[in-house]
Amino acid sequence: MKDSYEKTATIKRHEASGKYFDVNGINCFALDRGEGEAVLCLHGVPTSSFLYRNMIPELAKRGYRGVAIDFLGLGLSDRPEDFDYSFKALAKFSADAAAKLGLEKYHLVIHDVGGPVGFALAALNQDKILSITVLNTWIDVVNFKKPWPMRPFETPILGEIELAILQHPTWKLMFAQMGVNDTSVVPDEEIEAHIDILKLKDGGDAYLKLMRNFDDTEEFKKLCYSAVQNVKYPVQAVWGVDDPFLTIDTYGEEIKTVANLDTVHKVSSRHFLQEEKPIEIVDKVDQLIKSIR
Repeated sequence: MKDSYEKTATIKRHEASGKYFDVNGINCFALDRGEGEAVLCLHGVPTSSFLYRNMIPELAKRGYRGVAIDFLGLGLSDRPEDFDYSFKALAKFSADAAAKLGLEKYHLVIHDVGGPVGFALAALNQDKILSITVLNTWIDVVNFKKPWPMRPFETPILGEIELAILQHPTWKLMFAQMGVNDTSVVPDEEIEAHIDILKLKDGGDAYLKLMRNFDDTEEFKKLCYSAVQNVKYPVQAVWGVDDPFLTIDTYGEEIKTVANLDTVHKVSSRHFLQEEKPIEIVDKVDQLIKSIR
């Protein structure tokens, strides 16, 4: 697909608030602010570190080093054509990015596709993980059923058509229906920026590769489960309770059962709870970290 998107003033402000760094010869982007124990935030689709733009400064204010990286193929990071865009490959990239940024140990915050990526990252690097905060995602990759808005992207031609249709008006409608309960708390230009960032550089080609490369094997499921079972670090779940697709009744209960959690913390929001309730999420992260000090 052709790239018809340019960096808007909103994206330029976002870019100026972060930094570029090299990972294995590939140019990558991250928000990185503050000092203290590191909190590494992993985004999902079709988003990027931009989703954490309000959480990172708040984490820094509370004495943490807040970091949100852009996965390869998304955000402002490069989109190499020869990258396989699998969950495992993105987990390895995330571990390499954390090492490059000097994060020796870190608390994880994971969301959406960043869930299975983050579980794999944690399972393969348990000595580096201090805690995991799970936001609206899934862990049983074998039995996961993609919500209907995700399904067209996995099919050639239909996915390209769906991506072309995904413009500011259609995205804003979807954002209002599944993203937040109150769109008035998010400026229009920030809602639009998610799609502008998605289609930078390659028009969204790498995004389509990722959407067609979900790992649903028993082997990967076991790897994900090993990130939250019989581990030395604490795990918690914080859920946008009005998410119409990754519902708390199905997916919140799933992580509660798999990780043997006492509860799932409820937040009054939908799928993009970082947009609407960043302070409440940071509160829960902060409380968890302080409980293990």
